[in-house]
Amino acid sequence: MHRVLQNLFRRSGSGSEIQAIQLRRHALMSMDDAALMEAAAKSWTLSETIAISAVAAERVLGLHMFDVQLQGSLALGNGRIAEMQTGEGKTLAAVPAVAWYARSGKGVHVMTANDYLARRDAAWMGPVYQFLGLSVGCIQQGMTAAQRKVAYACDVTYGTASEIGFDYLRDQLALMPEDQVHRPFHAALIDEADSILIDEARMPLVIAGDEQNFESLAYRVDAVTRHFRPVVHYTIDEFGRNVGLTDSGIGIIERTFGCGNLFDNDNLPLHAAVQDSLHAHALLRRDVDYLVKNGAIESVDEFKGRIIQDRRWPAGLHTAIEAKEGVVPRTQGRVLGSITLQNLVSLYTQVCGMTGTAATQADEFLKIYDLDVEVIPTNRPMIRIDHPDIVFRTRGEKEEALVEEICRVHETGQPILVGTASVEESERLSRRLRDTPHHVLNARNDEVEAAIVASAGRRGAITVSTNMAGRGTDIQLGPGVAELGGLYVIGTNRHESRRIDNQLRGRAGRQGDPGNSRFFVSYQDDLLVRYGIDDPELDMDPASVQRRIEGQQLDIRQFLHKYESATEGRRLAIQLRRQDILTGAIPCDSEIERLVSLTTIDDLWSEYLAALAELRAGVHWVSLSGGARDPIQSFLKFGGFDAFREYIKKVDLLFKELLAAIDDEIPLRLGEQKTDTIDPTQRGTTWTYITTDQPFGSWIGNAMRDLLKKPAARLAR
Repeated sequence: MHRVLQNLFRRSGSGSEIQAIQLRRHALMSMDDAALMEAAAKSWTLSETIAISAVAAERVLGLHMFDVQLQGSLALGNGRIAEMQTGEGKTLAAVPAVAWYARSGKGVHVMTANDYLARRDAAWMGPVYQFLGLSVGCIQQGMTAAQRKVAYACDVTYGTASEIGFDYLRDQLALMPEDQVHRPFHAALIDEADSILIDEARMPLVIAGDEQNFESLAYRVDAVTRHFRPVVHYTIDEFGRNVGLTDSGIGIIERTFGCGNLFDNDNLPLHAAVQDSLHAHALLRRDVDYLVKNGAIESVDEFKGRIIQDRRWPAGLHTAIEAKEGVVPRTQGRVLGSITLQNLVSLYTQVCGMTGTAATQADEFLKIYDLDVEVIPTNRPMIRIDHPDIVFRTRGEKEEALVEEICRVHETGQPILVGTASVEESERLSRRLRDTPHHVLNARNDEVEAAIVASAGRRGAITVSTNMAGRGTDIQLGPGVAELGGLYVIGTNRHESRRIDNQLRGRAGRQGDPGNSRFFVSYQDDLLVRYGIDDPELDMDPASVQRRIEGQQLDIRQFLHKYESATEGRRLAIQLRRQDILTGAIPCDSEIERLVSLTTIDDLWSEYLAALAELRAGVHWVSLSGGARDPIQSFLKFGGFDAFREYIKKVDLLFKELLAAIDDEIPLRLGEQKTDTIDPTQRGTTWTYITTDQPFGSWIGNAMRDLLKKPAARLAR
């Protein structure tokens, strides 16, 4: 903890170092372009690179780098997470650090929040890189493999973490070396680092092929469970994260399906389908966790409030939601490979990042990634006023007070941004404001986001939004608004993470602008109800609850990382062997033998992943029925060592069988084997999984419960 605090407030560019860079910058300004370019080519210190880059940015783009931007560049170049507030020029501050990492010629990936930002920043900052003698590329959805290969060959490549990750997964399935688009990973600079490294860190990127024909089990189960009632047929744990059948519910399932004991191993598929169905009905809410849009289930990112394209819950749960809403099930496909963003980032030898909100998670950045956080001061003093929370007994009282406050402030002309927790809440508040002109921004109308945000700072504007307006937006104040107090930000709920609240607050008070913020909370809000702290008689500080939750979630993520590390280590070992076969480092007698080796590894790895997923989903229920005392250890043993040993045996056995078939001049038809050959053209379906961070169901919840059951009065301290 001492190191966290020490580095949190350290200024790597304070005092003499920044002064030295400024002096060097002034000296460089007298050079002509040719001399400056030559100096860039010979630069071998970070400070020199920053000074040269600052001169180049001013000369090429007309952008002057302030001291705080130079501090941000130093922090990034030293391999840290730089916390820089909205409007402080993070995009430009990244350029000198990227140039520093790119000097090796091994390539730097700049990970952005979306395709638009990757395209914008590559085009915007591109002339500076080119002046410094560096090539710039950009990865976008829909690009061909050839276009991607060219972009990754550049010194600097902008792209989203998911696009970079999916290209990596596709490379692991290539049948010819020239089909791979990536070079070996070297350095990564991560924009919105808290989102990628914490919020989405355990979100697996999944690549799939081969269509699977889903049976109607999920729909048959749904016809029964949709009539189940809480307490009578199922119970929900006190934190609203897990659901379980009662004896009555178990009896109905066993009689309806004539399956005997539901907890028998043979009934694992049925039991899993029932649990998924209960989860879909009891824990996931339409217009909060997902939308039904164009006949499909679209998940809503809880941190950003946006629809995330091609993001799904694990196959059984996603199908259960489709059955619940009566939509046509989407083909899931057979999983061929996956990697979490956390494991993807670990492939780089050098990593740094920047974001507007990192300090509250400094401990996690250090423990998980060994990355220090450095808080960069603002260029101009922050004068935004953050008012204390107003706490209400009931949600109804809170919403009445919200409407009164919005109408009162609106009469003054001061613009208002109201941040809500869900699509449902934003639309409910909008109905209460029906007589007052306002705009609503949520996942239903994200196509008009730019227009709404552009007008949110104008006099008299009222914008009711989900977390969409909480990140990556820069709300400009209209004429005369500063004199009215700037933008007024109102939060209608506290989030589990203080970072999300701080992101919302950060929409006001940019670059020395005036502004203020306030949160309206009630004892019936999800945050307090979920953690059993909904007693109005207690003097509860929501921030103290958030700190406790953040600590618990860090414990969970660290715990889960331990068992994931074993699988990731085996994946890397297999991929190393596969890559050696692909490139010829492990010689094969003929082209056919090489292809057989590669496809055998791929097919059986897909089987291995499916077996792990099934074991992970079912080991908890085996534990409850007495089959194992510790589901975690069962998973690590059977899903780890035993299953992987069987995988290696099957690879060698099937490989020999296929080669024997070739030697006997039997037509090579891998589709007749137990595993179907994966046609390279089928290796393109990609999506990300939603994970609840609770792979072992309520078992892990029970393990954490002692921490959560501390008296509310103690939590408030």
